[in-house]
Amino acid sequence: MAPRRKSANPTARDQGRLLAVRLLAAGVGVAAGLGLLGLMWPEGDRAVKPEELPTAEALADVPSRAITVLLIGSDADRRGAVRNGAAPAGPANSDALVLVRVEPKGPLQVLSLPVDAAVQLPGDKRPVALGSLYRRGGPALVAGASAELLALPAGQPDRYLVLPRAALRQLVDDLGRLELSPDRTMRYRDKAQKYTISLEGGLQQLNGSQVEQLLRFRDSESGDEGRRGRQDQVIESALRQMGQHRQLQQLPDLLRQLQNEVDTNLTQSEALSLLAAALQQSTPIRFRSLALKPPLKPGDRLRQVDATAVDQAWPR
Repeated sequence: MAPRRKSANPTARDQGRLLAVRLLAAGVGVAAGLGLLGLMWPEGDRAVKPEELPTAEALADVPSRAITVLLIGSDADRRGAVRNGAAPAGPANSDALVLVRVEPKGPLQVLSLPVDAAVQLPGDKRPVALGSLYRRGGPALVAGASAELLALPAGQPDRYLVLPRAALRQLVDDLGRLELSPDRTMRYRDKAQKYTISLEGGLQQLNGSQVEQLLRFRDSESGDEGRRGRQDQVIESALRQMGQHRQLQQLPDLLRQLQNEVDTNLTQSEALSLLAAALQQSTPIRFRSLALKPPLKPGDRLRQVDATAVDQAWPR
């Protein structure tokens, strides 16, 4: 019996097979023209796989000993500006001073130094405010006076970082806003410097310009003490944001971008090492402020440091 001849018209199954072969051939051709298929359309974005997300431990090696860094918040808008662009107008000055101690193992220590603390410089007849020293002698003079006030060991603070207002705004915006909770509605307008503060109270996400407003706000009720409390909130929120997996990936690039916007003797590798140590800590940050004695005269902003409270404020 002669074998059955195939019909000239393909069956539905034959049509399906023919279509599959043609699609496969077309796919191979496209892949050859544009590169490997896996490169064109990866199976998945490895950066979002939980098991491969970066960690603070992988960021950098932590320092072998405790490192003390003096943070100076400048009222100048940009690095190198000789004028403050604020009110009252004058030379660039420091309107925030924070001493940070980073331990290889142990909680992060943060001490707010009052800018109105009275310091006596050699050759001066009268004491001056700690916050006024930046315009006279830069970071070195501020660091030396701070060390004298706290009786720090020789060589401390180990490093300094001067953060102008523009660098603060850039840092916050690069981190993608900070979650903060202003304790009240804040309204202030200064026509002389064309600066306006307008913030609502309550938990919210603040951008760089809004964080600057929060830090610059001063009212008659809480005064400088309230400002220092808000500084602590910003530091805590910024570190919390840096510790997010997505931000950990971007921290080296973020530091490179800020390098030309700040004045510091920290190298980038040292900054990464300090951040790695700070972000690994599971214990809460220890915030403290330096206690001052009551003013000698009513209305006098200069106040002496309470020497009996120094040991409680700063670890030895």
